[in-house]
This record gives sequence, C-alpha cells and structure tokens, in this order.
Amino acid sequence: MKIGMACDHAGVELKEEIKTYLQNEGHEVIDFGTNDNESCDLSDHVYPASVAVSEGQVERGIFVDGVGYGSAMIANKLPGIFAAVCQDPFCASLARSHSNTNVLCLGGKIIGSALALEIVKTWLSTSYLSEEKKYATRVQKVVEIDQRHVRA
Repeated sequence: MKIGMACDHAGVELKEEIKTYLQNEGHEVIDFGTNDNESCDLSDHVYPASVAVSEGQVERGIFVDGVGYGSAMIANKLPGIFAAVCQDPFCASLARSHSNTNVLCLGGKIIGSALALEIVKTWLSTSYLSEEKKYATRVQKVVEIDQRHVRA
C-alpha cells in the first residue's frame, strides 16, 4: 500500500518509527516531513499529504502531531478525506470498520511508540464493513455531505 505520512516537530520521532515499521512491512511511504525537531507549522506538512490522499496519489495517510487533532482538522478540510484521531487499537478498529477512514491521526505527546504501532497495525489490517447495511448507509451519508461541499 502507498501511504503518505506527515508530522510536525512534536511527532517527528514517532513518525520515523512508524515509517520504518511500514517500510519493513512492504508498504511504500511518501514522507511529507517534517524531518527534524525544529518548531514548524503543522499545516506545511499535513496539507500536502492530505492533498495526496484526496487526489489519489496515495491510498491512505498517517499523520502525527502533539495530540492528533490538529492533523485531523486540516485533513478533514479536503474532499474525500475521512480522518480520525485514534488513541488505542479499539478506536482504530472502529474507525476503519464502521467509518471507512482513510487518514489516521496520532498524538505523539499522548501515546508511546509501542501503542502507536499497535494502532497502526490494527488500522491497516481492519476492513470496512461495507456489507453491513447500517455502516454502509451511515458512511454514504457522510460521503454525500462531503461531495455537496466540494469547492471548485
């Protein structure tokens, strides 16, 4: 799978650990930075990574900032992005199986690397339950809302 990754200075170390794991598992990672601990603006990295997901240049995105919410707020502004902040594997499972998310946001100041890797593994390996009507109906409604507000 082709995965876009991005972070700010608070998430760089965790991003690098996740990136190594993903590459070792055979995934192709496109890294949108940042790549050091110098203070930076999250949007400078998450926005281009979100565009890559939105335009289909990558299949999914994994973004890391201090708590994850900043990345999710930026990502969810783009059409076709369905980002969720997950702080445990159970939430990651539900984010995929019930909501068909395509972007995972993590908080580098909230969770450690062992938990983050379990979240990533769960999120990547969980399938969307599209055959279950209640989830398909709910997700379709969100997709329709998203499509109504696509800007030209």
